[in-house]
Amino acid sequence: MLTLLLRNSVVCVRQPNCSNVGGAVRQFRVTIRQEAQLPNLSAYDVNLILRENEYLQTFPEDDSIVRSYESNQLSSNKPCEDSRTEATFLHKSGFICGVFDGHGGPACSQVISKRLLRYVAAGVIDRRTLKEVIAKDYNSQSFLKCHNDKADFVAEIKNIYEHSFKDYVHTISSQAVEDIALEITNAFMRLDEDLSREALNHTNMRTMSVAMSGAVACVAHIDHLNLHVASTGDCGAVLGIQCPETGQWQSKKMNNEHNSDNLKEVQRILGEHPKEEQDTAIRNERLLGQLAPLRALGDFRYKWSNEIMDQYVVPTFGEHAVPPHYYTPPYLTALPEVQHHVLGPSDKFLVIASDGLWDFITPSEVVSLVGEHLNSKKVLEPMKLPTGDVTLLEVSRLLAERKAGRARKPLDQNSATHLIRNALGGTDYGIEHSKIAYYLSLPQDVVRLYRDDITITVIYFNSEYITKLSENT
Repeated sequence: MLTLLLRNSVVCVRQPNCSNVGGAVRQFRVTIRQEAQLPNLSAYDVNLILRENEYLQTFPEDDSIVRSYESNQLSSNKPCEDSRTEATFLHKSGFICGVFDGHGGPACSQVISKRLLRYVAAGVIDRRTLKEVIAKDYNSQSFLKCHNDKADFVAEIKNIYEHSFKDYVHTISSQAVEDIALEITNAFMRLDEDLSREALNHTNMRTMSVAMSGAVACVAHIDHLNLHVASTGDCGAVLGIQCPETGQWQSKKMNNEHNSDNLKEVQRILGEHPKEEQDTAIRNERLLGQLAPLRALGDFRYKWSNEIMDQYVVPTFGEHAVPPHYYTPPYLTALPEVQHHVLGPSDKFLVIASDGLWDFITPSEVVSLVGEHLNSKKVLEPMKLPTGDVTLLEVSRLLAERKAGRARKPLDQNSATHLIRNALGGTDYGIEHSKIAYYLSLPQDVVRLYRDDITITVIYFNSEYITKLSENT
C-alpha cells in the first residue's frame, strides 16, 4: 500500500507496477515544474500524459449485456478530485459503474466512489439472496467485484464504514425490493446520512473532512435490458444510439444536471426557503453564492442545522466555514434523479463523465466522436456478418462502414482518451497539437482556471446479446 500524502487522507493507494511509461510521465512533469516557461510538448509527450490513466476491461460476449468498458482520467487539481469505480455483481447478473466529481478536496469523492456502489448493490439484489449472504461472514466487499481498484480505506475509518454498511444491510433485509429506481435512491440517501452521522459521532479530522468536502455522482446500473442512471449534481451521461437503417448516430441524455442552468432546480430551491431569501439562497449562479452544483453528497455545511454548525464546525474550522446568509438549512440535498431506459439493439454505448469534459464538448459531439471511434476500430477486427439471413444491402453497409473507418483511424485505441484529446485539442479542422499541448503544459497554479479534472467511462453494449434477449422477452 502507498498512503496518499494528503492532509486527513482517507484512503491508501496500492503501489502500482511502475512501467517505463509511468516513470517517464512523472519525470516529465518534474521537468515542467522546473521550467520558467511553458515547455514545447512533442506528440510523444502529449501521448504519455493522455494515456497514463487508461483502462480497458472486457467481458465474455456470450452472456453479458456489457461487452467492455474503457476509462481514463486527466487531472487538473493536485490531487485529482475526481474518482471512478466499475464493478460486476457477485450474486446476480449485471454491471454498475460511477463517476464522482469532488469539490473542497478529494476526501468525499474518494469515499463515495468506494462505498456508494456497494450500498446500491446490496439494495437491488433480491432479499432471499441478501439474507443468504448476511447469514455468512460478510462485509461491504461481499456484493461486488470491483475492477481497476487500487485503493482501500485507512484502518482508522475502515471499521467505522463497515459498521455503517452492516447497519444499512440489516435495515433493508426485512424490506422487499419494490422498485430498482427507489432502491438506488435510498442507497444514495442512506450513505449521505451515514456520512453525517459518522462525522458527528466519531469526531476526528478524517470523518469530518469527508463531511465538510463534497462530491457529485452519476451512477449507471445495468441488469438484463434495464439501464438505470442515477445522478446527483452536474456529472453527465449520454446514450449512443445508431440508426439501423442509416447508420447515423443519435444521442439521448440520461440525466439532468443540477446547477443554476436548470431552471426547475433553481425554482425548487427557492421554493424551499422564505421569500426573504430569494436573493441570497442562490447568488451569482451558486448556492449561497458559493457552491456550483445544487445537489451533492457530503457538503454538510450546507445541510446541518445552525446548532450543529455552532457545536461541531465553528470550533474546528472557524466562523468562515459557515456560509453567508445561512438562515434556514438545509439548502442542499443528495437526492438523485433516476432515469430508466430499456436497452435495444440500436443502443451501442453509454458515456459517463465529470463536468470537465462537458465544459468542452456537447453530448451530441461526444456520441459522434465515440461512434466514429467505434466504427474505425471495426476495421482492425475480422469482418463478422450478423446472424440469420443477411441481405446484400446489409453487407454493403458493413463494407461502407469499414471503408469509412479506415479513413478515420484514430490516434488512440481507448475511446475515453480519444474524447479527452478532442476536448482539449479539437478544432473545426481536426486535432491541433499546439492547442492540446498548451492545455497540458499549464503551470499547476493556473491550470484550474482553464480546465477541470476530466474523468470518463465509456460502456459498450453487446448488441447481439441484447437482440437475443429482446426476442425472448
